[in-house]
Amino acid sequence: MTAVVVGSHLVVDGVTVAYDGHAVLADVSVTAAPGRILAVTGPSGAGKTTLLSTMAGLLRPVRGAVRLETVDVRSRDQAVRLGVVIVPQENGLAPILTAAENVAVALIACGVKPAEARKRTAVALDRVGLADQANQLVEELSGGQQQRTALARGLALTGAVLLADEVTSELDAQNRQRVLDLLRSEAERGAAVVFATHDPEAAAACDAELHLSDGAATLVRG
Repeated sequence: MTAVVVGSHLVVDGVTVAYDGHAVLADVSVTAAPGRILAVTGPSGAGKTTLLSTMAGLLRPVRGAVRLETVDVRSRDQAVRLGVVIVPQENGLAPILTAAENVAVALIACGVKPAEARKRTAVALDRVGLADQANQLVEELSGGQQQRTALARGLALTGAVLLADEVTSELDAQNRQRVLDLLRSEAERGAAVVFATHDPEAAAACDAELHLSDGAATLVRG
């Protein structure tokens, strides 16, 4: 991930995303700024996951553009090279690998040498409170532990942008606060953090809030 530039703005400029001719997002514009956490809120089906997927290069808008500073994000491969990390709502973990293997494999795929990958994996799992579960198969972990493993993978990648989709939905109050603190630490590192959430208390802890409703976006804070 040699192209990662911490301190970069992720700009969504007039983006419309459609499925089968139906606009899920309509002319959405927002900027995720380095050092800040942007909450994306709204009811189920409002387009929160679609927006994060578009920011991550997983979906192409039919109109508008996503840019990291001046560079258009046109594909997931390009977004990875630019350092756009996504922690998906469906955690994307391999159930037959251990928690540590899931994190390390992602690092190695991005060019990190195995010894460094093991070190960063251990640190990341410890940060999310899963050091003791590092060698457990993902399929043996609870839903909340899987969620934290996926977050550990995102933290270990140390991107310029961290997109986190409902990463506190299955957590108790203590672990929810731990995750919010970790998102804050990523912002303090200089990353631009985007956090999609149904939780109004979690959203209130962020620096800005973009509310989605029927595909339209309103910046209600920040």
